[in-house]
Amino acid sequence: MVFLICSCQSGNKKEITSSSNKVDDVSLQNLMEKNICRIDENGKSDTGSLTIEARMKELNIPGVSIAVFDNNEILWAKGYGLKNKKEGQKVNENTLFQAASISKPIASVTAFMLAEQELIVLDEDVNLKLMSWQVPENKFTITEKVTPRRIMSHTSGLGTSGFQGYHRNDSIPTLVQILDGSEITNSDPVRVIQTPGQSEYYSGGGMQVLQLLLEDVSGKKFSELTEELIFEPIGMRGSTFNHPMSKKLNNFISNGYDSEGKVVSGGYHLYPEKAAAGLWTTPSDLAKFMIALGKSYRGENGGILEQESAKMMMQRVPNAGGTGIGIDGKGDAFRFRHSGGNVGFICYAVSFAEKGRGVVVMTNSDNGFPLSHEIVRAISKVYGWPAMWMRE
Repeated sequence: MVFLICSCQSGNKKEITSSSNKVDDVSLQNLMEKNICRIDENGKSDTGSLTIEARMKELNIPGVSIAVFDNNEILWAKGYGLKNKKEGQKVNENTLFQAASISKPIASVTAFMLAEQELIVLDEDVNLKLMSWQVPENKFTITEKVTPRRIMSHTSGLGTSGFQGYHRNDSIPTLVQILDGSEITNSDPVRVIQTPGQSEYYSGGGMQVLQLLLEDVSGKKFSELTEELIFEPIGMRGSTFNHPMSKKLNNFISNGYDSEGKVVSGGYHLYPEKAAAGLWTTPSDLAKFMIALGKSYRGENGGILEQESAKMMMQRVPNAGGTGIGIDGKGDAFRFRHSGGNVGFICYAVSFAEKGRGVVVMTNSDNGFPLSHEIVRAISKVYGWPAMWMRE
């Protein structure tokens, strides 16, 4: 079989010959690894190509892990570089990274599952079922209220966009302390700062309100809920919101590194803001999640939501994105995705909604964003898929 790969410069193609009628995934993987092109601030690819290892060195990124899937199956997963520079430990497909904001789609699917069980109502004021804490009322909530659906679409009016995490030796605040603010909390109290439903305002704080709601109505810890409803059913055995995590999983975690390649103090930060940023996982596990969510959207066996729920998640909200997930493209190129960035970690997950195909990239560096973009573009070219990066 003959297939083509475009080099970074438009119009320049390399012909690769395979004796098999089936596309050789190993060959395609190797092609991707040798055809990483720098992408400038205007989104244009450089005319030259580098190996993935050379680009990692350029960007001072210690480790990267990738999973590529198609037809609802993982085609390949591989790690590159180091998870611990001091000890020389290598990244492999089982290495755990912080998923950062990709925690939010996990939390949102959990919320939709509880809505299907009629434990929460998507368009109901969260204060009606919150028991441990209440969203403080103010001038913005006189007529419009904070609801689960608005939280997940970032139109709730809640502030506190993100979190910086805590050193492993710090005192770690409780969820209520995070929401209300305290002397040991390093983020602003979560408050309504604009009229709910008015417009999009990205709010990690809102996801913490949702986390508390899920715990209050279910009587279970968020980490237990996600394990029971998502991780165990679809085989995400390398995923957890627990900390401390099990000894077995702890052996696989990666350190995080700053933009200069220096290890984050303590190895990594802790994120008690679990629904917003607290997930440890692998690209293969996130691929399983994306596959299961895509199956739900298409009404196939093996999904984790009712089709109506998945379609609701991937329907564009006026002046915003999807509900709990980002969405881009049209037709066969319609896709759902989410990026994430914690201190020392950058990651990206994307899947075509109609095809059960996509990619997950996770890095242990603050410099991981450009490389993630470049890897995703290289995979699109090698496999002949439409663009998969945000808004391309």
